[in-house]
Amino acid sequence: MATPLPAYARAVPGGLELRLKVVPGGSRDALAGILGDRLKIKVAAPPEGGKANAAVERLLSDLLGAPARIVAGHGAPLKTAQTTATAERLARLAWLA
Repeated sequence: MATPLPAYARAVPGGLELRLKVVPGGSRDALAGILGDRLKIKVAAPPEGGKANAAVERLLSDLLGAPARIVAGHGAPLKTAQTTATAERLARLAWLA
């Protein structure tokens, strides 16, 4: 039986696409919950020079155990990331959000 995906995720060829709401300039890097159909992520890095985007990619990659990269919304708080992680691995993160 396939693992159901949360509202912020959808299957794409080669992995998953995640809809994110990113809040830069926080006290630490962490998942901050679910906001509608988005996974909310707070990062300590400032929103300049791609620092916050790099922090989001590192956090997601570490938590999912698979590469993750931002593919849309580079200069906006609403972003889309892609990862090669499986739905089962994503489901393990549900308690963190």
